[in-house]
Amino acid sequence: MKLHLPSAEIFIPDGRPVADALARVTHLGIGAHQDDLEFMAFHGILQCFHSDSEWFGGVTCTNGSGSARSGPYANFSDEEMMAVRRKEQRHAAIVGRYAAMVQLDYPSAVAKDTADSRLRADLRAILDATRPRVVYTHNPADKHDTHIAVVVPVIQAIRSLPRNQRPEAVHGCERSTGFSTARSAEANATISPCWAAAARTRHFSKATVSIKATRSPSRWTSHRSHTTTRSTSWNS
Repeated sequence: MKLHLPSAEIFIPDGRPVADALARVTHLGIGAHQDDLEFMAFHGILQCFHSDSEWFGGVTCTNGSGSARSGPYANFSDEEMMAVRRKEQRHAAIVGRYAAMVQLDYPSAVAKDTADSRLRADLRAILDATRPRVVYTHNPADKHDTHIAVVVPVIQAIRSLPRNQRPEAVHGCERSTGFSTARSAEANATISPCWAAAARTRHFSKATVSIKATRSPSRWTSHRSHTTTRSTSWNS
């Protein structure tokens, strides 16, 4: 699989050949930033963690240069922060037993540039290589502009697939500070104590939007799984 940026990385935690590792992916998470996947796609990560037949694959689209600087990172340059975030994402893939972790390394400004089609083309190539049954990505109603800059090309790339190659389900996920993390921490303990600790101090998905990528009706419907107050549809 050829990606546009020479700095893009395909990391295979168990060392399998890249093509084989990608082909086994059944659940694919596509996020804007490092750590987005571990918050918003936890359902898929956990579902695949103990399975011999289901595998989670991750895609992070941006390079982490805009990450917040505080504490020990206060004086880090963009390049140093990018290296830290990339390493963190590799570690998450190892802990989560991912089939593959793809880091596309785009600057946020490039991801937000609607005239630049490289991100969409890379996502299409990844979808072709993985053929996932389930996709997790950002919520189309997300307030974060980089999240929107990722979910739009995700939807476009999926729509460009032949109908019989589209995933059965696409879930758009919302991160919120208003969600109690106690249950997430308990669930995370089945994977790793460090993830359980993270659940006590960081944010997890509050609501999930399900976008039906159906192979028959040409209609995509999104709804919040935890409320019935909002619904959106796209017609292809």
